[in-house]
Amino acid sequence: MDIRYSVNQRDFKRYTTEEIRSEFLIEKVFLPDDVTAVYSHVDRVVTLGAMPVSKSLDIEKNIDCWKNFGVTYFLERRELGIINIGGEGTVTADGKEYLMGNITALYLPMGTKKVSFSSSKADEPAKFYMCSYPAHKAYPAKLITKDDANKVPLGSQETSNKRTIYQFIHPKVLETCQLSMGCTMLDTGSVWNTMPAHTHERRMEVYLYFRIPKDNVVFHFMGEGQQTRHIVMQNEQAVISPSWSIHSGCGTSNYTFIWAMGGENREFDDMDNIAITDLR
Repeated sequence: MDIRYSVNQRDFKRYTTEEIRSEFLIEKVFLPDDVTAVYSHVDRVVTLGAMPVSKSLDIEKNIDCWKNFGVTYFLERRELGIINIGGEGTVTADGKEYLMGNITALYLPMGTKKVSFSSSKADEPAKFYMCSYPAHKAYPAKLITKDDANKVPLGSQETSNKRTIYQFIHPKVLETCQLSMGCTMLDTGSVWNTMPAHTHERRMEVYLYFRIPKDNVVFHFMGEGQQTRHIVMQNEQAVISPSWSIHSGCGTSNYTFIWAMGGENREFDDMDNIAITDLR
């Protein structure tokens, strides 16, 4: 498991392109028949990817629970959000099976001991993207389809940011300790996301960009509002965003991304907006 440590905004101003990518970019989220995991000390989020092809995979495949978390199993003191961005697959949690199609979410609570993943078809493998945060209480597990999600249309074609936010793991849908998670889909012809840019003093965020067409990229903007930097993102890559950083993107085509948040609260609109003309 890759471990990333916290970075402050003062040092970040002096980072090179290579250093920014090394600290915040997760280049390989999905590997065939493997589970990837990145443990960030920013709010102690764990970002995982599971891509079962020829066999079932255990979530702890590359995690030493005692060494990394001081517990006997991964979700002993954590909650987990899962969104499948691939083919149909099944998540088995403590013996209960959850069949998940494309863009379907699953919330698993603290205390879930065994979690495994499988695909319905090897030639169309599931791709389970996951984020986990520390938890203090066990809420009920829940499968959330796209129809179940809270749907929020935003933006316009005139400003190239017409998009729909699907809030899957969200207070309007279910109870969690601190995890919020959803998916934002940009319309054809729209390329900007999360404008006006903002920060969350009380929460951090992780983005996974996907459905980026071949030979296209997304420029992910981060840093303080008056000290912006960027990371060029390829398809199915994730990026860690500390609370002091903006998190916005502009693609060379439309795309989709998953956002996951954890921190002091779960208020989706608790943000400090920055006027577009004030960005530097």
